Amino acid sequence: MMIEPNWQIARKRHTLENRARIIQQIRAFFIRHDFLEVETPHRIPANAPELNIDAVPAADWFLQTSPELCMKRLLAAGFERLFQICHCWRAGERSNTHLPEYSMLEWYRSHCDYRQLMADCEALLTELKPDHRIFRQGQTIDLTPPWPRLTVADAFLQFSSMPLATALATDEFDSVMAFEIEPNLPKDRPLFLFEYPVEHASLARKKISSPAVAERFELYIGGLELANAFSELTDPVEQQQRFTMEEMQRRKLGKTPYPTPEPFIKELATLPPSAGIALGIDRLIMLLCDKNNIDDVVSFSPEQL
Repeated sequence: MMIEPNWQIARKRHTLENRARIIQQIRAFFIRHDFLEVETPHRIPANAPELNIDAVPAADWFLQTSPELCMKRLLAAGFERLFQICHCWRAGERSNTHLPEYSMLEWYRSHCDYRQLMADCEALLTELKPDHRIFRQGQTIDLTPPWPRLTVADAFLQFSSMPLATALATDEFDSVMAFEIEPNLPKDRPLFLFEYPVEHASLARKKISSPAVAERFELYIGGLELANAFSELTDPVEQQQRFTMEEMQRRKLGKTPYPTPEPFIKELATLPPSAGIALGIDRLIMLLCDKNNIDDVVSFSPEQL
């Protein structure tokens, strides 16, 4: 009896070949621009506490949800340009665009702010697509820089059924973003959605000229949220306060208590003005290979193991 190959895996061959080529191009791009490729531990004692992100336990520590804390400690130690392509884990995340284990590209620059990262994104994507075009689901996406920018405040004015202040006061910011704003963002051009309210600053610093917002942006291309970036907060006192508030909110919801990443807080005082960004590799491959399901761009989905 002849045994047939697993067609669910075999049919991915062309996409996985493209994936390998794209990752090689990404690595070459950053090396050519004088970034140092680094590897940091995947199993760590503490992640940055975030209300909507749950880490996967690994014995008495956790698998990383992002390499950001270790990479920023390297910046604080004097490294100036860093990048890393690695696996990250987030518990309970599963959809057509989410995996509990996924590939992340993160890069960091010292002595700059998040505007430089916008330029990096434009340069990286136009290098991957020299003709400045992506064809996705029958639509052409024009990558020609500069890419449009839209503040979160303006996005609420254009697309939301409620004012931004109301969404913040009623804890409906995330749901309005997900169900009213993101589906209505333009899909024929990449878009930087920037200046998030300080309540959603994460690890971003406040904008000096407008402290009600943070120097944070998210990049959307073809309807996919592709990257999250910000000018880094370098004040250890304020960062500790944010972590404490986030952890309090987590515990109110009955979530697993997380320890404070003490070495990161301690070394934050020596971090120069810097900016960092996390870009989802799997979603980027979906975009460039015109795939609707993240399962189609990885060797094995969790259900295939």
